[in-house]
Amino acid sequence: MIKYKFKNKRPLISFEIFPPKRDYPIDTIYNTIKALNDLRPDFISVTYGAGGSTKDTTVEIASFIKNKYNLSSLAHLTCFTSSREDIDNILNSLKAHGIRNVLALRGDYPSGNNLSYAISNSYKYARDLIAHIRERGEFCIGAACYPEKHIECKSLNLDLIYLKEKVDAGVDFLITQLFFDNEIFYRFREKTSKLNIDVPILAGILPVLNKKQIERIVSLTGCTLPPKFLRILQKYEHNPEALKEAGIAYAVEQIVDLLSWGVDGVHIYTMNKAKTTRRILNSIKNIRGALVNECVY
Repeated sequence: MIKYKFKNKRPLISFEIFPPKRDYPIDTIYNTIKALNDLRPDFISVTYGAGGSTKDTTVEIASFIKNKYNLSSLAHLTCFTSSREDIDNILNSLKAHGIRNVLALRGDYPSGNNLSYAISNSYKYARDLIAHIRERGEFCIGAACYPEKHIECKSLNLDLIYLKEKVDAGVDFLITQLFFDNEIFYRFREKTSKLNIDVPILAGILPVLNKKQIERIVSLTGCTLPPKFLRILQKYEHNPEALKEAGIAYAVEQIVDLLSWGVDGVHIYTMNKAKTTRRILNSIKNIRGALVNECVY
């Protein structure tokens, strides 16, 4: 289980991937996993497609990671449109495939007429799902946190109260939403410490590869773009290759600073880009190696 890794090693380095869309062959993600395997992340998380559209494939891919490459896998599990029976069926399937790590999430609001069904037949909050999984006692539970608050929440202080409730319900570790200003993360850690939120927190980092990507991210998450990042975007927005290069360099700089600060771990949102992820890991391999050598096993 992932929670035991923190006892022997920090910082962890982990990746997030997502299943291909339904009209894409499943082999595309298997090729990505193969290309990432020799980087030996501490775990790989597998998300859903939009609206939970690739839920079944998530279990399959998480099992492939675990059983083909002997890498720890973390399966995303959303609950907003699921009944208790639905959740138990998925958990039973994960257990049968040897998957004991779950990232427990509320999930996005469904669109259109499905909303009333979701509200009447599901868990309302992630903490409800976390409490249910903890009752079973069979899984290591991760959860999401938001250094700049969840986009639906009125304030960061209120969001931190909700986070405390999630952690108290049985969370073993947290993964942050992506951010582009490390100082925001450091201030967030200070606030969580004051609330006695004492589980490990992995910092979520996304290498920005194009302007459209960042525009979508900002609209979905409400994350802040610091002046330094905006200068890069403005300078290279009409030169895709230069912007890609600058985006990777910015992500590397963020990670180096986080590792120097003593973060519990770094979670890289790979967007299924194995080459980009490899470039980032190669850029920090000596730093990563030095930190691993400091650990006592």
